[in-house]
Amino acid sequence: MTTQTAAFAASKKSVLLPILACAVFGLAVVFVTGHVQADLLHDAAHDVRHATGFPCH
Repeated sequence: MTTQTAAFAASKKSVLLPILACAVFGLAVVFVTGHVQADLLHDAAHDVRHATGFPCH
């Protein structure tokens, strides 16, 4: 019984790390593009920022 519990705990940790990494990367992309001053990058991310409610003006 302890073998099954240990295996379940290990698989739970292995699933949580990629989810957490994707969440951190996604938030970083939103906030970095939200504060960039380059016109090309601003225009590229403009519609996405407005769709997610991030102010850019």
